[in-house]
Amino acid sequence: MKFNDQLKLMLKNMKKNRLRVFMTILATTMACAFLIVLASIGFGVQKSMTEEIQSQQIITEVSVSGKQTEKEGYQQINKEHLKELSETENVTAVVRRNSIDLPVEVSLEDRKGEVWPTITNMQEELKANLSLEKGKVPQADNEIIVGYHFAKALLTENEKIEYQKKMESSPNETVKEPTGYQGNLVGKEITMTITKETEEGKEEKKSFTFKIAGVGEAPARDWMQDQSIYINDVLREEILSFARPLEEGSQVSEIPYSEVFVYASNLEAVEQVTTDLKDKDYMVYSITEELDSINLFFTFFKAGLIFVGTIAVIIASIGIFNTMTMAVTERTQEIGIMKALGAQPGIIRRLFLMESAYIGIIGATIGVLISYGISFAANKILPIILQSATGGGTSEIDFTFSYIPISLVVISVAISIGVAMISGLRPAVKATNINVLAALRREL
Repeated sequence: MKFNDQLKLMLKNMKKNRLRVFMTILATTMACAFLIVLASIGFGVQKSMTEEIQSQQIITEVSVSGKQTEKEGYQQINKEHLKELSETENVTAVVRRNSIDLPVEVSLEDRKGEVWPTITNMQEELKANLSLEKGKVPQADNEIIVGYHFAKALLTENEKIEYQKKMESSPNETVKEPTGYQGNLVGKEITMTITKETEEGKEEKKSFTFKIAGVGEAPARDWMQDQSIYINDVLREEILSFARPLEEGSQVSEIPYSEVFVYASNLEAVEQVTTDLKDKDYMVYSITEELDSINLFFTFFKAGLIFVGTIAVIIASIGIFNTMTMAVTERTQEIGIMKALGAQPGIIRRLFLMESAYIGIIGATIGVLISYGISFAANKILPIILQSATGGGTSEIDFTFSYIPISLVVISVAISIGVAMISGLRPAVKATNINVLAALRREL
């Protein structure tokens, strides 16, 4: 019997009891869809967390928090370590920053605001692909870059008073923040004043005048606020000598950096740079390490979800087993006639396995389509529900609740079809063992 003839006979037999076959396919469809949708939650949460981490950190960035050696113990990064860091293979930039922990006020025209200054090397920031919304990278010593939301921090005295009154009168309501400075900041001069308390308990102030050369790019997330200013490290010693008390005999140049970032040439080189720095006893953290930890966790998490979904498929396979067993019973005489005409046991067994595979294929195909529909609806509807439940904020919830990659579809379809064929194996074997004479008398 040719394969085409076997296929036609299989389709003909499947039409004999359509309701029973339909219910069996429906059970397989629901089980396959349940498996995919359940596992898609793990894939969706992993995708969202990975995107969140990548949006908050430059993917080629490696953070260096210090150096730990057996002989000298823990050391914060200082100028002596910069050369070793920059000479590491595939390192394109070493950004070092110092923050000022004292109250810092800036003024522009009749506006004032509190900011968080950062002293950094502008050339290294440029090598690290510093992105600007407006302006250019500072060239002169007194030129600075301001954060994207720096203008919002600049308020007049009246705006501060009005905003404070609204906050006090409506403590349980969301009060709209003042818009701040509305003009173009590039080219404007600002005065930065640092205030510190002396040993006698008196306040001492020191002012610096800067020219704004550029405005930083907007943060990756709407809720993030960047009101910082970036100052060239040519002024590092002058600023820090006032802002930080020095120990007797120490120099400003020996002050460790608050933050040190090493930038790899590309994403593929991040892991190698991280390993090389660890070999040199540096304490480092990179996005690859966090992603590796997250991927390991979600590998087990997704495997658990797939296992639970597979149980549903196995339960559905009971229906396939019953359907195929009934088919063998109903077609006993037909099987006997086929054997009497010389049909090989292998062909008879293949016919019944094709029927069970047919149920698995149709059920899996429809299940995949349904699961994509459920996944799409979940990603559209759930954010709206959560946004309403949390008070209906202005920012949308950007989270992937369900994600179905091709690999999940392949795994689920393979499980569904495989379990269906295994379920039909026992009835198929039973069909090949039927006695011809007994079958012709319609007996088992």
